[in-house]
Amino acid sequence: MTKPRIVFAGTPDFAAHCLEQLLNDAYQVVAVYTQPDRRAGRGKKLQPSPVKQLAEQHNIPVEQPINFKDESHLKQLASYDADLMIVVAYGILLPQSVLDTPRLGCINVHASLLPRWRGAAPIQRAIEAGDDKTGVAIMQMDAGLDTGPVWQSAELALTGEETGASLHDELAKIGAQTLSNCLPTILQGSSQPTAQSQQGVTYAHKLSKQQAAIDWQDPADVIARKVRAFNAWPVAFFKVGDDPVKVWQATASDEQHDQQPGTVLGADKSGIEIACGNGRLTLLELQPAGKKRMKAGDLLNSRAQWFVPNQMVGE
Repeated sequence: MTKPRIVFAGTPDFAAHCLEQLLNDAYQVVAVYTQPDRRAGRGKKLQPSPVKQLAEQHNIPVEQPINFKDESHLKQLASYDADLMIVVAYGILLPQSVLDTPRLGCINVHASLLPRWRGAAPIQRAIEAGDDKTGVAIMQMDAGLDTGPVWQSAELALTGEETGASLHDELAKIGAQTLSNCLPTILQGSSQPTAQSQQGVTYAHKLSKQQAAIDWQDPADVIARKVRAFNAWPVAFFKVGDDPVKVWQATASDEQHDQQPGTVLGADKSGIEIACGNGRLTLLELQPAGKKRMKAGDLLNSRAQWFVPNQMVGE
């Protein structure tokens, strides 16, 4: 039997886990599509994506179109004569003409339990919303935004301690394994995917640095979830003057107070306690502009004037 021809499309580390699983499973990956190299680091040098790096290690042809509006890109894709295209965090919207090119269409590995958290940032939004579970769905792609029928899902219970970074790593493993589990069924055509429910649809809108700004008027538990969700990007922050102070770790308490939100309630080596719209937030790990991450106690050694009890943060 001829090995199925697979085209893989993905960009970040999350996608690289899936590509590596395909290679470990000895699938024939005839081409890899990934976003164009981006400038990164102090020297702003062009950096290949994790998926491109892995593809080049295995001598797989790499294509990096900006989009698929040019007819030549569609012809190039068609030339690979793919049975299936697997798309994982590619970051480029695929037109219907691309979805129709492989014999079995395109499938997507999505980091949520669809139809909850369709869209760009499902991992972070699940934490931010306080969900008690999330997971991964393998979806047959259609023209909508993560609206296609689902081949298989894998569920993961959330403990309330995950960060965006730790949950990303866990779901990357689960996504790769779930893809491996259901791919034979998809390629054999021995079953059909299940249409998504019309109930419980939510959208995981793209993250931005502006959204990471802490509003002390919010309840402490809401801010604490934001801190976990936005670790490791874009990282929750507040400002002292014009300078942002990133918050990498914090805990919430529902203990009440009679202070204005943003008031320092206490500060010692165990943490910095701030009044919130409801409850208190204890800052545990912070990062002033231009400095490394540090424990609250270490920051107080040099910046105690920012956190004077009974004054507003930074005054």
